[in-house]
Amino acid sequence: MSRLGKLPIPIPAGTTVSVSDGVITVKGKGGTLSRALHPAISVFVGEKEVVVALVAKTRLARALWGTYAAHVRNMVLGVTTPFVKKLQIEGIGYRAELTGSSLKLSVGFSHPVLAPVPQGLSVSVEKNIITISGADKELVGSFAAEVRSIKKPEPYKGKGIRYEGEIVREKQGKKAVVAA
Repeated sequence: MSRLGKLPIPIPAGTTVSVSDGVITVKGKGGTLSRALHPAISVFVGEKEVVVALVAKTRLARALWGTYAAHVRNMVLGVTTPFVKKLQIEGIGYRAELTGSSLKLSVGFSHPVLAPVPQGLSVSVEKNIITISGADKELVGSFAAEVRSIKKPEPYKGKGIRYEGEIVREKQGKKAVVAA
């Protein structure tokens, strides 16, 4: 039994949730999100809350119960307040800039790397901080991970792209040998 799946999901004011033809749609001031439902899961929409329930008591249905409850909860949260991920660029000469609908990164390669910004996300660059925000938590996280994977922080000097607040353990490196 899923403890999170049992909990009803409150619908804030100004947000509408609807289910039709196996697709759940959440509309709010931050945009519209929709997700296809698995046949083993059913969603009931009340006036002030959403309830995720099982259709059959199979192992797969029980496994998906809490997952879909979390998806619906994230959709409702995302259309009211956007999800934000911040990336920090460390390194001399490393920089990022926004050109049209793509992020241009100069991170130590012989060429600049272009990362196209997905539809529904807003990206801003201020000094060495890249801020990614949007209503879809999954899309924000996957784009942030994609940008980070372009140049992960290396363990000797810590140069690269990291999440804000991420701690990179640095290795000691070579020691100078004194000839006697």
